[in-house]
Amino acid sequence: MINKDYLKTIKERAGKSHVYKKFQLTGLIIAQLLNDEEHKSLYIKLAKEYDNQKLLSLAKDVSERKKIENKGGYFMKVFTNIRKDIKIRKK
Repeated sequence: MINKDYLKTIKERAGKSHVYKKFQLTGLIIAQLLNDEEHKSLYIKLAKEYDNQKLLSLAKDVSERKKIENKGGYFMKVFTNIRKDIKIRKK
């Protein structure tokens, strides 16, 4: 038999954020800026591998452009063109 308090605790934990590292937060912020929460794991991975400040700067620049409909796609297009210039983080 399952304790009711245990189920309540599980439901509360499910609603809380599970962000433990800075790169995770950065990836989530990028996803929100680009209105592309479907691909948040991709942005978290990029934030883990590349310079967070430069990625955030690029995402903010893309998010401010009014004429772009698919901001996530545009971000990735620009990122692939300049990723050699963005330093890779040391693990």
